[in-house]
Amino acid sequence: MKFETSLKIALSKGRIFKDTLPLLARLGIEPVDDPEKSRKLILDTNLEQVKFVMIRATDVPTYVQWGAADIGVAGKDVLVEHGGEGLYQPLDLRIARCRLMVAGPAGASLQGDRLRIATKYVKAARAHFAAKGQQVEIIKLYGSMELAPLVGLSDLIVDLVESGNTLKANGLEPLEHIDDISSRLIFNKAAWKMKHADITRFLAAMREAVEG
Repeated sequence: MKFETSLKIALSKGRIFKDTLPLLARLGIEPVDDPEKSRKLILDTNLEQVKFVMIRATDVPTYVQWGAADIGVAGKDVLVEHGGEGLYQPLDLRIARCRLMVAGPAGASLQGDRLRIATKYVKAARAHFAAKGQQVEIIKLYGSMELAPLVGLSDLIVDLVESGNTLKANGLEPLEHIDDISSRLIFNKAAWKMKHADITRFLAAMREAVEG
């Protein structure tokens, strides 16, 4: 696949990157360096016009919004928290699937307006409980969410659940489903206009790769 303009693709290390690589390979795009071993933050690919920008998952929408990258791959959970300003989100890549859940000790109550909820997904959690007519107190954490109910910091947590093994190991269980999560292909709105031919070709090829 050839491009007339340069394209920067924002990706994050870990599961999303590993799941995205096979899709990009179907387009003939592969990294020259191993991102797990390289300390470079901008990786060359086998196509001179295409670069990978390696950043934290939560920063991908911001880099794309402000034009530091033309294209990105971000989880729906991250996009909800970001708000999606300045982005197009035309394609669900159907990768890195999991569920956003309310979780807590077995038998914990989900009712009432005085619940304390620990999460890093503040917008999603607040919207979920507001839709049920509940006013809850949100405590923002960045990691080890399962610890919060165990030490009395919160009544419940809102977090991503894949297998549920980490919850189970800490005496917790998923209690209520909020949303199904997968990763989306996102585009900078200015790049969509300025590099429209290359962007639309890339999108069409990725859509075919996903369907295939």
